[in-house]
Amino acid sequence: MLKKVSAALLGLALFAGTAAAEETTIKFTLGWKTQGSDAAFFYAKDHGFFKQEGLNVVIDQGEGSGATVTRIMSGAYDAGFGDVNAIIQNASTKPQDAPVMVYMIWNQPPFAIVAKNSSGIKTIKDFEGHTLGGAQGTPTTRLLPVFVHKNGLDGEKIKISNMAPNLQEPMLIKGDIDAALVFNITSYFNLVLNRQDPDKDFKWFSFGDYGMDLYSNGVMVSRKLLASNPKAVAGLVRAINKGMIAVAKDQNAGMKAAVNFDNLINVDVEKRRLQYSFDKLIVSPEMKEIGVGDIKDDRMARAIGIIVEGYQLTRTPAPSEIFTRGFLPPRAERELVYITN
Repeated sequence: MLKKVSAALLGLALFAGTAAAEETTIKFTLGWKTQGSDAAFFYAKDHGFFKQEGLNVVIDQGEGSGATVTRIMSGAYDAGFGDVNAIIQNASTKPQDAPVMVYMIWNQPPFAIVAKNSSGIKTIKDFEGHTLGGAQGTPTTRLLPVFVHKNGLDGEKIKISNMAPNLQEPMLIKGDIDAALVFNITSYFNLVLNRQDPDKDFKWFSFGDYGMDLYSNGVMVSRKLLASNPKAVAGLVRAINKGMIAVAKDQNAGMKAAVNFDNLINVDVEKRRLQYSFDKLIVSPEMKEIGVGDIKDDRMARAIGIIVEGYQLTRTPAPSEIFTRGFLPPRAERELVYITN
């Protein structure tokens, strides 16, 4: 009997070891520091969605949504949350190395110009004769010439003051600049943290409303992972999709998972940021039509054209080089219903 029990225990140990060995580790980088808008990833981890797919997803903080692309291209990360426009930029010159987006989240672009109401800027034409503060290298700043051209503005009459990103809101508040070239989901809450009322005291001009109909952040994976383990990619997408659907209905549960990941976050501010991401960047007529995670190829083709023009790229990548829907769950499983709570 003792021999039989020992053999059974040994068998269980071997089985557990095999199961653990079969679990695929994926190094995943966020777009920035821990934020409420990342809650779906934390929720998926806390609720075992990754584990159910045989994945051990290791989540690290990021250095910027554009840096997600370079982190993956370097081989340091397998996947991450980042800007599809940075994929386009890199796919133009290094198509064999650039990651591929597999799940679109921010269906609407966060690129915006924010002006203090007291600046006198009421329309985009009013940018002429005023000073805009921009951080070099950021998408909003780099795409300003395209914005100016598409909207018939006189770029010679718009002064650009270069500055570090963390100085934009303080200088805007002080009146050192008249408007700032920003990511709305970042700048809005920088203003909140500076005890400002972003809705009452500032006017926002979204690029998406002025001929710059771009996609933005989503889940991207390395070409190496795509080729070597497509099953893991499909599992990653399924798990994140479940997290997205759940957090859309219950932001408090999403924030609980975010705090479990990083208990130093400002819960009140980050919950507002999470809800802002749904209100301004995720929920849209297109998302309601095709489901969360997907794109429209013709719109992506136009977006690629805008990026090629803005960054003066020499090659125009095809939409299929930038995004694949081959790993998306069925449409019925991507029906996102956002309920504010």
